[in-house]
Amino acid sequence: MISTNPDSELLEGEASASPSSDLDALQAEITAAVGWIPAVIAEMSKMVVGQRYLVERLIIGLLSNGHVLLEGVPGLAKTTTIKALAATVKADFKRIQFTPDLLPSDVVGTLIYDPRNHTYSTKKGPIFANLVLADEINRSPAKVQSALLEAMQEHQVTIGDQTYPLPQPFLVLATQNPLEQEGTYALPEAQVDRFMLKVIVDFGSEDEELRILDLMASTAPKISLDPVIDTSTILYLRTLVDRVYLDPNIKNYIIQLVYATRRPGKVDKKLEGLIRYGVSPRATINLTLAAKAHALMQGRAYVTPVDVRSIALDVMRHRLLLTYEAEAEEVSTEQILGWILDRVPVP
Repeated sequence: MISTNPDSELLEGEASASPSSDLDALQAEITAAVGWIPAVIAEMSKMVVGQRYLVERLIIGLLSNGHVLLEGVPGLAKTTTIKALAATVKADFKRIQFTPDLLPSDVVGTLIYDPRNHTYSTKKGPIFANLVLADEINRSPAKVQSALLEAMQEHQVTIGDQTYPLPQPFLVLATQNPLEQEGTYALPEAQVDRFMLKVIVDFGSEDEELRILDLMASTAPKISLDPVIDTSTILYLRTLVDRVYLDPNIKNYIIQLVYATRRPGKVDKKLEGLIRYGVSPRATINLTLAAKAHALMQGRAYVTPVDVRSIALDVMRHRLLLTYEAEAEEVSTEQILGWILDRVPVP
């Protein structure tokens, strides 16, 4: 069991490595720094009504250096929310509208031949930005989607025989529509796995709908946002995320959740035959980083089981492959993960 009291003399499990004075100093640093996060949320709320869950997940991705995939029906402000986040960050932002006729070179760039000098020059694509919106990413075929693989994993792009580093921070924020199937291409599993979070976007409340009407029911709504933070602040907040304390019991809890998707029968016999493939090791890494970022957003210097459980669905839902039996029984990924979260002992 982790100690939730930063003033305790020593943290259990790492007495020699993490004395309370170090945690106190980190807590003070986090308390002074996290004021930027409410400022970003408040600025975004000028354009985005409700969708607090979505906004927080985007910020978690930004703080933990993880790409985010948003899935929801049209009209739920997925693109607007991403653009609002980009407007509050003083950074380079590019939007790529994925269409069936898009080419890989339209994303990463290409070599331009100069017949006069018989030389090639590099024309960099829109991927060379801090924040990249891949709008309706499932509208383009696999060869275009795969153009993002190297960029998302290695934070670099190879054009010809030259490799170019991408600016830091670098984040891909993608959207897709789950309803319409005509003219869409399912994302390859290798690419889906590179997204830290998959967030399901749903409708807001009636009151939020009324606020949307008042705010946006105009032929030319004029809403402008001011930058609140810059890239150096983001990189600094990421260093704080790395320093957030993770108790050995919490580490073991994350491992138990991950392995429960690979050996579901040991958790609950009724899960046998429902999971084809469990989550990958990227889930372990991303669940840890996202839990740390979630703790930071709460102003804490340590991770609790609540942080892990709060972010677990978004980290694991797109990495879990179900069997045909599960689909036939209309068992959803969220249901299975809910069963796992309920049955794995909480430290």
